[in-house]
Amino acid sequence: MALRPAQRKRTDKEDPLAESEVTLEALHPRELRHHFDTPEQQLESSLLGMWIFLLTEVMFFGGMFGGYTVYRNLYPDAFASTSQYMNVTLGGINTAVLICSSLTMAMAVHSAQLGKNRAIILFLLLTLFLGCVFLGIKYVEYHEKWVDHHIPGPHFQYADARYFHQAQILFFLYFAMTGLHALHMIVGAGLIIALIIMAARHRFSAEWYTPVEMIGLYWHFVDIIWIFLFPLLYLIGHTK
Repeated sequence: MALRPAQRKRTDKEDPLAESEVTLEALHPRELRHHFDTPEQQLESSLLGMWIFLLTEVMFFGGMFGGYTVYRNLYPDAFASTSQYMNVTLGGINTAVLICSSLTMAMAVHSAQLGKNRAIILFLLLTLFLGCVFLGIKYVEYHEKWVDHHIPGPHFQYADARYFHQAQILFFLYFAMTGLHALHMIVGAGLIIALIIMAARHRFSAEWYTPVEMIGLYWHFVDIIWIFLFPLLYLIGHTK
């Protein structure tokens, strides 16, 4: 017996709920969170949150820079003496490496804005490689300090007995500041790996690339911190 028209099952095309879901998906893409109206609004909110986070990072590193400034003013001769043991060559190479990594990260963000997925992956891989080069060079530098017994503690050794205790302060600040910077580099490298995986899965488009831009800001911030660390720890007072 044929079903009456009223009893016929609705198809997806005839179902008003299905039609509303399709319309909602078109107006509210998957990447757009429900509490935002437009992708632009979501990006602006993300940028505000990232800048607030970076401000807390500035205060975090600012305390260490402040401590460095105080002790350098208290013991200028001792700090000038210990500056001679900083490897300016390796520090300079690392500075160039990070500047290049900032360029490749900027190119990754630009590629994301254009929706060029392969270019995103390429530039992120280059950025990750340069970050690993930086960490590798930093390991070599730390190993030098270990061999020379310049790590603060019971086995610390320093040629000039006049500045023995003050030299420990400088080397403590050196390891604390560069070590925390290296930790931020490791975190950044992990985030870049996550971005590469997302890009490989075609998660980014010209309409949505917020994670790439946010991690790009973080990476540039870490690079800027090193730009301040290099002259303070390596160049000021160095005469060799």
